Amino acid sequence: MLKIGLIGCGFMGSMHANCYQNINGACVTAVADLRPQKAEELARLSGAQIYSTGKDLIKKADVDAIDICLPTYLHAEHALLAMKKVKYVFIEKPVALTVEEGATLIEAARACDANIQIGQVIRFWDEYVALAEIVKKGTYGRVINANFRRLSPIPTWGWENWLLDATRSGGAGQDLHIHDIDYVLSIFGKPQSFYSVKNTLGNTNDYVNTIMQYPDFVVGVEGTWGLPESYPFTATFRVVFENSVLENAGGKLLCYDQNGVHEIKIEKKTLDGDGYQGGNISDLGGYYNELLYFCNQASVGAPIEKARLSDAVESLDFVLKELSFQKN
Repeated sequence: MLKIGLIGCGFMGSMHANCYQNINGACVTAVADLRPQKAEELARLSGAQIYSTGKDLIKKADVDAIDICLPTYLHAEHALLAMKKVKYVFIEKPVALTVEEGATLIEAARACDANIQIGQVIRFWDEYVALAEIVKKGTYGRVINANFRRLSPIPTWGWENWLLDATRSGGAGQDLHIHDIDYVLSIFGKPQSFYSVKNTLGNTNDYVNTIMQYPDFVVGVEGTWGLPESYPFTATFRVVFENSVLENAGGKLLCYDQNGVHEIKIEKKTLDGDGYQGGNISDLGGYYNELLYFCNQASVGAPIEKARLSDAVESLDFVLKELSFQKN
């Protein structure tokens, strides 16, 4: 049994706890949160031991792997301690606030021989996994252009509103927009050049739009969380190939070609654990896929080869360059 120590019992910690409930061979045996009620709610799922702080859990808990679901500004210090405790550490995205912190984590992971996975969950979301395979195989020819959008209402659900404090979260650029940037870099690599704009009125850094120029195609990536609470969360992509157009919208992956339109059916993984408590099981989606991969690798002592620490630091570096972009 892979014993998991989960640090942070808020929205994302709850999602992760429910994922682990659905992964045979894994169990959350320790949880930590400053809020006793939050920790107690997740501890009840698996009978986990409760710790008042993440550092206390790292110091005292009997665990094989540690999952850090804390606010971004707390990632680095807890991850550095966790690497000295266990060989497998999961860190929610973004990996850190600064590239310097990321570089420190890379150096520490090498020194500790630790395996680190970052929660760049889009790499594991079924529709995005399908697109990556289609691009790799050239199923519909070469890419002509592509567009990725991630639109969200104002994130008021964070502990002490930490998400709305750019000094603690990095704002929409680092916390939300980074999802699509990381994915684009994972399937297309670094662009030859890019042009980025962000809002200057209202709360700055809550809207980012970037055009990435590749040798023979262009990718646009738009992200915002500056929308009213009534606006539904939306994550879509449209990719124009030589022979067709793929669009992920409205919960369907559609292919448009000269013969019309058809849906590309994606076989979903069957959950194998005790069952999701807290909502629609489909909500687990990529979160389940990424943690299943993490647990599988940790269970057999295999290296982390997807959503690696080095990948996440490169994505963070690109986003920070976007946010500081100035027209020449």
